[in-house]
Amino acid sequence: MSTAAETTVVPIEDTSLTGFYNGMTTAERRTFWACATGWALDGMDFMIYPLVIGTIIALWKVDAGTAGLAGTVTLLASAFGGWAAGYLADRIGRVRTLQFTIIWFSLFSLLCAFAQNFEQLLVLRALLGLGFGGEWAAGAVLMGETIRAEYRGRAVGSVQSGWAVGWGMAVLAQAALFSLLPADQAWRWMFAIGALPALLVLYLRAYVKEPEVAAAARAKVAAAGESPSILEIFQGPILKTTILASLVATGCQGGYYAITFWVPRFLTTERKLSIVSSTGYLAALIIGSFIGYLVGAWYADRFGRRNLFLVFSLGAMIVVAAYTQLPLSNEVLWLLGFPLGFFASGYFSGMGAFLTELYPTRLRGSGQGFCYNFGRGIGALFPFLVGYLSQMTSLATAICLFALFAYALFFVAAYALPETRGKVLQADA
Repeated sequence: MSTAAETTVVPIEDTSLTGFYNGMTTAERRTFWACATGWALDGMDFMIYPLVIGTIIALWKVDAGTAGLAGTVTLLASAFGGWAAGYLADRIGRVRTLQFTIIWFSLFSLLCAFAQNFEQLLVLRALLGLGFGGEWAAGAVLMGETIRAEYRGRAVGSVQSGWAVGWGMAVLAQAALFSLLPADQAWRWMFAIGALPALLVLYLRAYVKEPEVAAAARAKVAAAGESPSILEIFQGPILKTTILASLVATGCQGGYYAITFWVPRFLTTERKLSIVSSTGYLAALIIGSFIGYLVGAWYADRFGRRNLFLVFSLGAMIVVAAYTQLPLSNEVLWLLGFPLGFFASGYFSGMGAFLTELYPTRLRGSGQGFCYNFGRGIGALFPFLVGYLSQMTSLATAICLFALFAYALFFVAAYALPETRGKVLQADA
């Protein structure tokens, strides 16, 4: 399906971190801020549950493995939601799909606040996951196609930093609400603020337009009387790309979720910190993540997407092992939170642009949506498996084992894929 135009590569002359923003058009900037805000609010919604998991365990008397199951179910559902949203984005448009997914996960975050037992919460988190996965799939393709090749890595990567901002918002909300309210009320208000992303749809409707390359590709398909099949990503030479990209996504997300889902619980149980006192440790992790996203965005355009994955996966393996296995004082652990967040998050800055550049325009939503969310679906098993294994060994050891396996898979699969830095996207598909 590829054409010569699809494989055109442009040189990237200005590789400074902020240089891309000054050169963007008004349309590019509006899309940038819309997606960055959406990703921040997406991150806030997802991280609310790991932050209140200790309260849920205590109030409803569930074990760690069962509590982790809610995180796994959310991610499994998000895998299906992301694949479906990617397909819809190829059929009805990137912007319309993004609006729908944001309203969906905002609604079900609000409904989580009214859950009366763990079973109800499990179902609502699963339904939330459908929109959560879809938001990334639609937003990443929208960004990748709107932003020019010479800016794409830094722009899409900088949008990823919004996740750390959203995580920080969730931690601040936790510190405030659990200080002001009893725990059995505070966790409900945490979920209630997860409805805020719905307001973003107003901005999307008013200011964000469909990428020209996507609209042109759909027009050509319609004129030919064809409809892109979701199964085309499993055929011919594209199949190898789909397999390897899915393994890359599995490794990077499996490692991330094994760490971030259980670190709040690790701090309050094995390190004996209170919910409020653990905020400073999570802050170091979040600041490291934010800086990692920005550096990763610059690195992806300066040295390439694949090189970013190789360097950061190795760094993550080293820091995770030290953070969980060495007999460190709490002061040293706090300091180590920064490099842990840096290496365990920064590689995401290259994922959106990389997956966008691997597929032809007519299949981009389907391909990108499937690969990323296949990885999310398999990575979804890690919170449950870490929780289950922690009943037989320490939580720190369980986190370490699954994270190291995931990052090793990430490294090997990324090494087997080609570099896509500077690739120009065309409507020809």
